[in-house]
Amino acid sequence: MQLVIGNKNYSSWSMRPWVLLKQLGLHFEEVRVRFDFGPASQFRRTVAHHSPAGKVPVLLDDRFAVWDSLAIIEYLNEKFPARNIWPEDIQARARARCLAAEMHAGFGALRQHCPMNIEARLPGVGARVWAEQAGVRADVERIEVMWLEALAASGGPFLYGEFGAVDAMYAPVCMRLRGYALPMSPHIRSYVDRVAAAPGVAAWIAEALAEHDFVPEDEPYRNPDRTLK
Repeated sequence: MQLVIGNKNYSSWSMRPWVLLKQLGLHFEEVRVRFDFGPASQFRRTVAHHSPAGKVPVLLDDRFAVWDSLAIIEYLNEKFPARNIWPEDIQARARARCLAAEMHAGFGALRQHCPMNIEARLPGVGARVWAEQAGVRADVERIEVMWLEALAASGGPFLYGEFGAVDAMYAPVCMRLRGYALPMSPHIRSYVDRVAAAPGVAAWIAEALAEHDFVPEDEPYRNPDRTLK
């Protein structure tokens, strides 16, 4: 299998299937395409060759392409049923899929105002966003409620026991909460720390920090000289 991804520092959707594959010990080849969204860029040409959607990530399995993070996770679940990508219990599995779908379709304010930037530490920006953006506060409140309910029902350490699909779906949210130092309860902070320390996520973070490939379009809160605004 091959997984076509964007920059690890910024690409939250690429992060999701990558960390799941790594966490489960599934072999794959990474094809990284640098973010460049110009109309005739190498990024657009390369990704369009694999996916009509023109976006990353794309999973290639013997040249069969699956695009969209959630579709890739479901494909991996079908291909490797013994890996317990989703919970075994039917009700827990349904609820985990509800959480994953809500992540897939929602939390627009958090995404807009706190774009993923693993290398950055922006507590000042986070404090300002938290004070000014009611939508961000509402998004984080909803996420915290869902996480606390899942952790209480499963007993942890991850949302539905062992690290699985729903944890991979929310891993970029954990990066946002950390990077912008958004307010978290102690239980949520502990979960975020566990996600960051999970081998698949830790590997992604380490490689994101090693990139040193900064894309101005993905740096809305910093000047070109890398200093905080």
